[in-house]
Amino acid sequence: MEKTILDNEASIRLGVFLGAFAVMALWEGVAPRRRLSMTRAARWSANLAIAAINALLIRLILPAAAVGMAYFVQQNGWGLFNTVDLPLWLEVIFAVALLDMAIYFQHLVFHHIGWLWRLHRVHHVDLDFDVTTGIRFHPVEIALSMAIKFFVIAAIGAPAIAVLIFETLLNTTSLFNHGNVRIPLRADGLIRLLIVTPDMHRVHHSVLEHEHNSNFGFNLSVWDRIFGTYRAQPEAGHQGMEIGMLSYHKPADNALGRMLLIPFLGK
Repeated sequence: MEKTILDNEASIRLGVFLGAFAVMALWEGVAPRRRLSMTRAARWSANLAIAAINALLIRLILPAAAVGMAYFVQQNGWGLFNTVDLPLWLEVIFAVALLDMAIYFQHLVFHHIGWLWRLHRVHHVDLDFDVTTGIRFHPVEIALSMAIKFFVIAAIGAPAIAVLIFETLLNTTSLFNHGNVRIPLRADGLIRLLIVTPDMHRVHHSVLEHEHNSNFGFNLSVWDRIFGTYRAQPEAGHQGMEIGMLSYHKPADNALGRMLLIPFLGK
């Protein structure tokens, strides 16, 4: 089963990603939450380009990526779940939850350690907040994130099917919770009891430091509540809040070349 998962990992993830992206892009066109400050053409061309660079980088240096690591770990009997006897379905639930918690802490650490923040701020410099923001990360951050996932997968002995589910969920929910979409407040309140919603995550993209140092979850919303980093709403409201970083607040800062250089500029 694991070998089949490994062989089809790329096509499964690509298919789900393209489907989710199309749904979110259509939703944004029909029911946008905020008016964008830049044109789609200007932002999307740069954000999609850096996402393509990241995908190519990972496939070149780590062809099997996280699912391949899980398969390797299982073949060598490494990690917690390869030393205890649990039903596969329970291992999958625990592994997905533990991986998601690891990404929460990774995100928090990237905000609080200077050189890691330099990398991560590429994601925050975006002047708008829409589905393409969810795939806008510096290539070095993507590589470091994959290395962290490798370590967690080896430590817990995550099954390959759990890693595939987690990676697919992470990509899909990142597109969803960065969506510039309008969701009725009551529905949003119910959804965010479990899953990070766009209104919840948009707070994290505020120019205000105390707001962008909150709501670190990408998938499950429970980690922010458990660890005290949850903020329900922005002070200025979703229509009045300002998105981005004041030190990089020009449209030129969102060009592809500039994004790649931002970690090496300024303080």
